Amino acid sequence: MNTNRSFGFGPMGGMPPAIKNIIFINAVIFLMQVLNQSLEQMIFRYFALIPSEIIYHFKVWQLVSYMFLHADFWHIFFNMFILWMFGSELEREWGTKEFLKYYFITGIGAGVFNLLLSSAPTIGASGAVYGIMLAYALRFPDRMVYIYFLFPVKVKYMMAFLVLVSFFSTFSSSGDGIAHAAHLGGIVVGFVYLKYWVLLYKIKQNIPNISFGKKDNPNMKYTKGGDNKTEYYRRIIDELLDKINRVGYLNLTDEEKKILEEGSKYLREHDAENFN
Repeated sequence: MNTNRSFGFGPMGGMPPAIKNIIFINAVIFLMQVLNQSLEQMIFRYFALIPSEIIYHFKVWQLVSYMFLHADFWHIFFNMFILWMFGSELEREWGTKEFLKYYFITGIGAGVFNLLLSSAPTIGASGAVYGIMLAYALRFPDRMVYIYFLFPVKVKYMMAFLVLVSFFSTFSSSGDGIAHAAHLGGIVVGFVYLKYWVLLYKIKQNIPNISFGKKDNPNMKYTKGGDNKTEYYRRIIDELLDKINRVGYLNLTDEEKKILEEGSKYLREHDAENFN
């Protein structure tokens, strides 16, 4: 992976497709809210994340729809700007499908956190955007960003600060009208997904009886050599799982993902045959 790429400001056509469409949909809905007050009230009533409506009336779609509503111009502007700034390179690297999956997983997770920790109605893409920033900080921790376009700071330090603010603000009674619980939820769900979820799923469901003694060699070559097929797959998957634990599933190469899938299938079938 080339981590030295950079993408400057440009027209909408220069954006990767998922981000372009997310921004477009958010902008259209925001214009609908601004231009028609009655419509805005109806949209809020049915599509904002309202805990009582989800719990008592089972309006579960609100866990997705709230991500596309915003309170005012600056709310939508900063969410979409940060999404573009941190998400564009991730989408290009991960691919649109994986990026969208992660965006909605973190957004829904943020909504669930807010549902559990707050009774206030919530709107905005901030939870998913915080998940995107977390992913960027894990992928490019030493990249520099400029706070207020003036003060340079490494992404990992900026994200650490935001994590602390979100955590302490969630459990304080600040009453500032900001959905800190959703921000924290996006961060936590994003971290679990990128660092542990795929690993745990593979261990528990797909790859039985694997030891975890070996460390990943960044220059490892996937050749069978003198190993038999079973030993080969166990050895390679052991290394890949260790890599997932360190950098996340999405940062595996296409070749590594393919080997992980093939090896998982082979070992499941192999163990089933031995058991029978």
